[in-house]
Amino acid sequence: MTKELDLKLIVSLIRKKLWIVLVIGVIGTAAIGAYSTWFTKPVYQAYTKLIVNSPVAKAGGFQLDLNMINTNLSLINTYKEIIKTPSIMSLVVEKHPDIDVSPEQLMKGIRFSSVNGTQVVTLYYQDTDYKRAAKIVNSVSQVFQLQIPKIMKVDNVYLLDMADADKMPSPVKPDIALNMAIGAVVSVLLGIGLVLLLDYFDDSIRTEDDVQHYLMLPALVSVPYMKQGDITPKQRSQPPQEKDTKAGVARVS
Repeated sequence: MTKELDLKLIVSLIRKKLWIVLVIGVIGTAAIGAYSTWFTKPVYQAYTKLIVNSPVAKAGGFQLDLNMINTNLSLINTYKEIIKTPSIMSLVVEKHPDIDVSPEQLMKGIRFSSVNGTQVVTLYYQDTDYKRAAKIVNSVSQVFQLQIPKIMKVDNVYLLDMADADKMPSPVKPDIALNMAIGAVVSVLLGIGLVLLLDYFDDSIRTEDDVQHYLMLPALVSVPYMKQGDITPKQRSQPPQEKDTKAGVARVS
């Protein structure tokens, strides 16, 4: 039997089976929330801030030169690539063996960002242990600051802010509210899909509308559903009636 589901039929079907969609939605959302809360390790993020700046010496002190600022800004992209090189990360691991990470892990985990038009750059590192994340990002920043004069022959990187290993910030992962919202949407969609799938494989005809929709024929007779309790004791006690037919006698109950 071929079934063509139009939009009205789908909406009507979902309304009839809305409880299935709601149950699956609630269970899915609760499961995602429980998993995010109790079974997912929190991830913390530590960061340091550096500035790329080269003041120009003048009589009576130092002053900033616009051309030098533009030069420093153009160097930021170069520094972004330098800081992720194996030579820098290997030196970090060598000087700080207690951080217990490989140069390859540092290269993948360290993040470098800057705001366009500013000389300030930020280094980020994420870990399940905030103290370790703070120590790693501080170590990378210090080694980077010391190596730039040797590599670029210019001393223009200064630490503005170090990560405080003693504070305990809120984790950046998992985002429980976001996970539950996504889980709710996915669960509701799964519930709707299940309702449509069950209806697709259900070939039973229960109403006059089903006859007209699936068979394209008008319903001639409707037989009401009767429970055992709907039959009176008098009807149950009456013997079957006999009716003469051309083929013989038939019993009618």
